Amino acid sequence: MPIKVQNSDLPAKQVILNENIFIMDEKRAISQDIRPLQIAILNLMPLKEDTEIQLLRALSNTPLQVDVTFLYVETHVSKNTPASHLNRFYSTFREVEDQRFDGLIITGAPVEQMEFEEVGYWQELKDIMAWSDRNVTSTMHLCWGAQAGLYYHYGIQKHPLPEKMFGIYEHRVLKRKTPLVRGFDDVFLAPHSRHTGVDDAAIDADERLTVLARSETAGVFIIMAEEGKRIFVMGHPEYDRLTLDQEYRRDLAKGLPIQMPYNYYPHDDINERPLLTWRAHANTLYTNWLNYYVYQVTPYVL
Repeated sequence: MPIKVQNSDLPAKQVILNENIFIMDEKRAISQDIRPLQIAILNLMPLKEDTEIQLLRALSNTPLQVDVTFLYVETHVSKNTPASHLNRFYSTFREVEDQRFDGLIITGAPVEQMEFEEVGYWQELKDIMAWSDRNVTSTMHLCWGAQAGLYYHYGIQKHPLPEKMFGIYEHRVLKRKTPLVRGFDDVFLAPHSRHTGVDDAAIDADERLTVLARSETAGVFIIMAEEGKRIFVMGHPEYDRLTLDQEYRRDLAKGLPIQMPYNYYPHDDINERPLLTWRAHANTLYTNWLNYYVYQVTPYVL
């Protein structure tokens, strides 16, 4: 997919270019007689530059042209990303609330052990989710963002897990004919990194929600509502090969209680390089979302 980012100096752009992923410059983009998809990414992750790279990489596998706008919440001061980076490469919700977007991604966030109402930017996030119903063709919610969306839209509660769901888990496709999982194998792998889960029984009982993939160990994974206007992914399909490794070593260094990531290191040896076993299905998920639930249904004139 040709990706066009708003600011050509975004550090993530150079990383993507070094991987030989096609990023289009503005001169070439405006010469094409098509309307690029307008995708906003509300980045709630602490290491924002890492998430930028991961999501740009994940969105790079279709022939569609995409304009990406990164958003951040004003009601939270980021401790891990310089304000200069946010001021230069990001917009606030207030700056875009009069605009319409073809797609929106709401990322995870490291606040899952707090009640939703205790999160400092909860009201701002609620405003964004309400706005997305009117101004966005399809919204994909990831990990804590998925838990927040299920709670806000459907009243589905989250609950603490006995121990962190941390590793690479096996999932099964349940609704093979649904376009979002078209091209998936019957069984596929995906990363999880979270301290909380959702009420699977409440999701199964809600006729507005359709579970497309589930893990016997990690629970529901992909949920769809409103014919794809809202999509909830309970893990982190966008994660890089070493993201779980970095999280594991970080927590060990801090003396936090953390188990080795499940099904991640070859022979459970942290000195061996993890195998990348989930990238193909992650790419297929984002490609299907952009094609079937954004491009095919969004109006030409936003």
